[in-house]
Amino acid sequence: MTQPTPARTDPALRPLPRLIFASRWLQMPLYLGLILAQAVYVYQFWGELIHLIEAVFGSKDALNSLVTSLGYKGTPILDAAGHVTGYEPIARLSETIIMLVVLGLIDVVMISNLLIMVIVGGYETFVSRLDLEGHPDQPEWLSHVNASVLKVKLATAIIGISSIHLLKTFINAANYTEQVLMWQTIIHIAFLLSALAIAAADRVMGAAHGKH
Repeated sequence: MTQPTPARTDPALRPLPRLIFASRWLQMPLYLGLILAQAVYVYQFWGELIHLIEAVFGSKDALNSLVTSLGYKGTPILDAAGHVTGYEPIARLSETIIMLVVLGLIDVVMISNLLIMVIVGGYETFVSRLDLEGHPDQPEWLSHVNASVLKVKLATAIIGISSIHLLKTFINAANYTEQVLMWQTIIHIAFLLSALAIAAADRVMGAAHGKH
């Protein structure tokens, strides 16, 4: 008669390894802090959206708030020598201002997505399992997340955020110097090359690990 297989029990850790392993819970306040940062972004998103809606209906205060937050300037006023002495006030909501505000809202959403990836993926990878298997709302990427995959996804998200910032700068290029435009482009290219290097290193390490 076959004897039943005894239930597997986890080996007890010695005090020092147990303390070192339990230190992962020190990251918990960090993830809670990121959740609060997420709430701040939600507040900022709705504030900008409400100002945009009010400006559409003719609110001068809302329009001025949007123009100030964007750093947008009207048509420059030149003196006889051709020097800029000021800027004409913004009287109405233009297509450029709407585009800049919408890009800013998209930027907030992308940063919020980045926060979610760090909070959920980081907690799952470095702290404790979330036990979401079978849950209808489980993110597709969470089923195979690890430290390497998380790095690549974060690098890709940062490139997307940098692209939005660069597009906003180009649309509002008249209010930036050539040096600012050049350095923002160089920094964006640096982000792109860094992401490609991370992805290549991850692929090489994955191939090496697969051979063993």
